[in-house]
Amino acid sequence: MMKKQKEASWHVRMLTQEIRKSLDKHTILYTTLVELSQTLDLHNCAVWMPNENRTEFHLTHELKGNSKIYRRSIPVNDPDVLEIQGSKGVKVLRPDSALGASSGRELEESGAVAAIRMPMLQVSNFKGGTPELVDTCYAILVLVLPSMSCRGWSPEELEIVEVVADQVAVALSHAAVLEESKVMREKLSEQNRALQQARNNAMMASQARNSFQKVMSHGMRRPMHSILGLLSMFQNDNMGFEQRIVIDTLVKTSNVLSTLINDVMDISAEDNTGRFPLGMRPFRLRSMIKEACCLAKCLCVYKGFDFELDVQSSLPDLVIGDERRAFQVILHMVGYLLNIYDGGGNVIFRVFSGSDSEGKTDRMLGMWKSNAPDEFVCIKFDMEIREGSSLSDGASSTTNSSGRRQNSAEAKEGLGFIMCKRLVQSMTLVLRFQIRPSYGRATFASGLSSEQPSSIPQFRGLRVILADDEALNRTVTKKLLEKLGCEVTAVSSGFECLSALSSAENYFRLVVLDIQMPEMDGFEVATRIRKIRSRSWPLIIAVTSSAEDNVWERCLQMGMNGMIRKPVLLQGMADELQRVLQRPGEG
Repeated sequence: MMKKQKEASWHVRMLTQEIRKSLDKHTILYTTLVELSQTLDLHNCAVWMPNENRTEFHLTHELKGNSKIYRRSIPVNDPDVLEIQGSKGVKVLRPDSALGASSGRELEESGAVAAIRMPMLQVSNFKGGTPELVDTCYAILVLVLPSMSCRGWSPEELEIVEVVADQVAVALSHAAVLEESKVMREKLSEQNRALQQARNNAMMASQARNSFQKVMSHGMRRPMHSILGLLSMFQNDNMGFEQRIVIDTLVKTSNVLSTLINDVMDISAEDNTGRFPLGMRPFRLRSMIKEACCLAKCLCVYKGFDFELDVQSSLPDLVIGDERRAFQVILHMVGYLLNIYDGGGNVIFRVFSGSDSEGKTDRMLGMWKSNAPDEFVCIKFDMEIREGSSLSDGASSTTNSSGRRQNSAEAKEGLGFIMCKRLVQSMTLVLRFQIRPSYGRATFASGLSSEQPSSIPQFRGLRVILADDEALNRTVTKKLLEKLGCEVTAVSSGFECLSALSSAENYFRLVVLDIQMPEMDGFEVATRIRKIRSRSWPLIIAVTSSAEDNVWERCLQMGMNGMIRKPVLLQGMADELQRVLQRPGEG
């Protein structure tokens, strides 16, 4: 007995060493089958694994290939399967066992069959408790003795099988941990690759956005600002009525284009919130409507439509609001109607205030009117396309939204289509403006209003140094300052500006700095000026195209005295010079 126990112990150690040589699940199982077969002189050895739903067991590993297989799967409710899963030891199967028959090569060549469960432990089995306290998944190891030996299973052999099954379970758990850690590493590597790709994509998007911003700024916004600056010089000159209409219309359309360019740049900005800021400034409502109608009429004539205008005579003139946005929306409304309606007709544009709505039941207008105080007014812009004679087709005809002609029978359309047709042939816009008091002088920021420039104050003899890296803008700003009577020295960088200020023979009373200069921006230049000169002189005015709210606070911190937002116009430049120079004790 001691000799047999010693031999069994030696066999177990040998089998354990062979099994533990690998951490691959399939290698462990095949090694187990081979070593057990050689040690116990088995006819066959097989492993049955449960499927994902744990409804049946499948034969997954086998020492010898079956030439006559009776069943490749066993249901979980098989009596032998239930008994094996419920016990820890080895069970010798009955001769008529389906599990034993499916594990042997031939029925007449198979001897006694034994089976034991093997826990298939995963990492998740050890979370929250020991393996005995969790629902463990089991595999079944089946061992078949040869029939010609006429021997049965000895206690020593059953003990070897039981101990080996435990060792196989431990080896399989280690392999499962290694496999899961490998899968986790692969997932982490994939996530890192995805994060790196996302980072690269974000960097590429940022570079593309910066390139787009640079192209828009240098290729469109700066030239548009220069055009607006030059047009502002002509607005104050004596010219005929038709010439003034042309100049004012060019200024207005340039302002619209400038607004669109700024909107596109705001949309592409990284911190875009999806909203556009409104500039609340005083302007002349009637003048804005007149200029918008001039452009709208040109669009209508080009598309083959007649244009009719009906403006209430009692409309207020001096109001406060975003003139450029209102002008832009009106033009877009006209363009939208002309694009979706391809037939000829008349475009009727009506403008009236909320106090004289001509009996129209407009709930939105009524709601605004009831809640708005007396210093506000609601203006209703109504656009409608009426079918009829046009410049492109003198005959009167009925047209649908695609421009196809219809006879009188086809004109009898359903109510739903008629309502849809009317919707696309008319648009209504309601805007609320603050009424500007008629007394006193209002301040117009940067000369962006449509009101004609007031008398330009002259600053003859005022020595000014202008620093701007962009040649065209520098030239236009210099012309504006010279038109105001200033003696201007223009430089192209911050270093040249500091060099000119440090010269003893050059005494400048005013410095006009472009903030967005390369190498040394306007903030750095202003800081150095205040270090070499006093905190009071020379006066410093910043010029910027930035729409950020904290720009003026930064200018004050750097010792600047004023700021002008681009486009730099003549009236805006004059107003800011006037404000900066009106200091206590100065004439």
